[in-house]
Amino acid sequence: MVIDNVEVDEHSDDPVDHVAELLLRIAEGDQRAFAELYDMLSGRVFGLILRVLVDRSHSEEVLQEVFLEIWQSARRFSPKKGQGRTWVLTMTHRRAVDRVRSAQASTDRDVRVGFRDLDVAFDAVSEDVELRWEGRRVVEALRQLPEIQREALTLAYYGGYSQSEIAALTGAPLGTIKTRMRDGLSRLRTTMGALA
Repeated sequence: MVIDNVEVDEHSDDPVDHVAELLLRIAEGDQRAFAELYDMLSGRVFGLILRVLVDRSHSEEVLQEVFLEIWQSARRFSPKKGQGRTWVLTMTHRRAVDRVRSAQASTDRDVRVGFRDLDVAFDAVSEDVELRWEGRRVVEALRQLPEIQREALTLAYYGGYSQSEIAALTGAPLGTIKTRMRDGLSRLRTTMGALA
């Protein structure tokens, strides 16, 4: 049985990590393994980047950067330290966050030097303040959720994990994870409305 690219043998406690196998082959310069990995994970990787960056064209650029980094640094992956999918998604999140920081630093520099007219600078600052305010509201609302609901939502929206992956990570049945996420989102909506 295969659950999210990890083969689970019902007679063994040792799951087979297909992403890790591909990364080890990529480290040896195997282009077919790289193509397989791209086909397997590019959709998930792109979705995670897009959630962080929002901008589609920037997300496409970062997607290319992530897979280039995978090709160049696959030798650094160690199956003893964790699953291949986790390694790829962690790298992806780091790259996306770096892009956001870089874009913000560039905007800040331009505003300080005066290369942008005041209307654009005001809009950028206003938007930044609004996003930070909204982010604080979400964090505050998440804190008010029960731990099991907060954990499921955090793994899904910040970690990029699917519901079946969250079930495997937490050891809870898939139906339970779906219920926790549905109930958590419902409470989050209610709490966010109260915080407005």
